[in-house]
Amino acid sequence: MPKDNTSVVVTGLGALTPVGNDVPTTWRALVEGRSGIKRITRFDPSPFETQIAGEVKGFAPQEHFDRKEARRLDRFVQFAVVATRQALEDARLTINADNAERVGVVIGTAVGGIETLLTEFEKFQARGPRRLSPFFLPMMIPDTAPGQVAISCGAKGPNMAIVSACATGANAIGEAAEMIRRGDADAIISGGSEASLLPIVFAGFNVMGVLSTRNDEPERACRPFDATRDGLAMSEGAGILILESLEHATRRGARIYGEIIGYGTTADADDMAAPAEGGEGMARAMSLALQQAGIRPEEVDYINAHGTATALNDVSETAAIKAVFGKHAYNLAVSSTKSMMGHLMGAAGAVEAIVCLKALQDQIIPATINYQHPDPRCDLDYVPNEAHPCQLRVVMSNSMGLGGHNACLIFC
Repeated sequence: MPKDNTSVVVTGLGALTPVGNDVPTTWRALVEGRSGIKRITRFDPSPFETQIAGEVKGFAPQEHFDRKEARRLDRFVQFAVVATRQALEDARLTINADNAERVGVVIGTAVGGIETLLTEFEKFQARGPRRLSPFFLPMMIPDTAPGQVAISCGAKGPNMAIVSACATGANAIGEAAEMIRRGDADAIISGGSEASLLPIVFAGFNVMGVLSTRNDEPERACRPFDATRDGLAMSEGAGILILESLEHATRRGARIYGEIIGYGTTADADDMAAPAEGGEGMARAMSLALQQAGIRPEEVDYINAHGTATALNDVSETAAIKAVFGKHAYNLAVSSTKSMMGHLMGAAGAVEAIVCLKALQDQIIPATINYQHPDPRCDLDYVPNEAHPCQLRVVMSNSMGLGGHNACLIFC
């Protein structure tokens, strides 16, 4: 738990995911081992090799925005704003004239407003340059999410978007924590948002060979660390955390979910698509996070793995964990909640940080579902198929991204 007034704590959580449109619903589904991977409904997937994904279900923009506002916000921005409202309400944090300049926003995305880009490009080709929406650029760029979140709640502190592929959400939280530690803000709205379930994105990932094609059994398609895994399931959604200095949170009597005690981030500098051999870059990120936390590897109880269910990623992450934790790697619980939610891309690290905090709160580890065939190269305890009650004090969350990005967060 928090050590001193330089500590950064988490006081609010918000999420939209394929298994729930808020944190309580999402968490309940994960503990129960329910998958949110289904056949795609946002477009006709029949022509595509992969026809399944983790969609946010039942999300109606008109329930959250007026008609004009909804038309001017890309789906990934809508997700970010709604998840932020949830997190602020959960934290009971009110932003007003007295504190607005000390509240920042750091929200990332891997892809950003690609739906807006494609829609406007089709309009440009069919109807000419003068028919573009005047909101085209503000809707498309990645920093629209933190910008619009700030507008919606009045936060006037540091404001930026982080873009580091699938490590984005974790990097956003880690960098936000560093800003608070150095005194740039008292509180920061942080996390990630993604809405890129579009035909061209599916086509791109299919030609890379990284998507599962188990279209006939979507809920069983994503099987991290299993010997029969055949790829990841793409998903959409958002995860938002309210970070505060311990002093600020204590002064206003906030409930505290946990403290961010360690953050490490590295680059493989090796390949744009494949992880470095032996997970060398991820191992360094974990080691840096442990160093900042000032703890021994043996003190970590649980790792929420990046665990994408791709052939190379699961092997390299397992190797990285062994390199850092040695014999203790076999005492650790290591699970991948992507087995249920799929891969939320730029939002993945943020949602998985929320999972870690809920695991600490409820003292239960969500499972890796669909784990049936052990892979001799992946030989750790992956919490197969059923959630496991456990005494948790320190938990870790790993994220890896295209381009060789690695990020690790540690909570207690």
